Amino acid sequence: MCTSIVEIARAEGMAKRGEDWFPLSHAVVAYDHARHAPLGDVIALDFVNTGLDAGNRAAVELTLETARALRAALDRAISAAEFEEAEVRGKGAATGLVRAA
Repeated sequence: MCTSIVEIARAEGMAKRGEDWFPLSHAVVAYDHARHAPLGDVIALDFVNTGLDAGNRAAVELTLETARALRAALDRAISAAEFEEAEVRGKGAATGLVRAA
């Protein structure tokens, strides 16, 4: 049974297919039957550029457990990067943390 669970987000970055890199335009996140992994239903990630031919895509099929671990790792890395930008480099410091004189 297909779940029809699909989320699409704009994406800015690069993806690699074979030896070639291509710019991204979107990331597609879905929960559906695995197409290639020897698994049941999976979280599928597709990184694409809708302005290029269909071969310009990077795809991953993950178990729910792996997807949760990836989400947690992304959250930790994003938090650390935000701290780096705000505190260390002085960019975008949260106004709630600044005391008025």
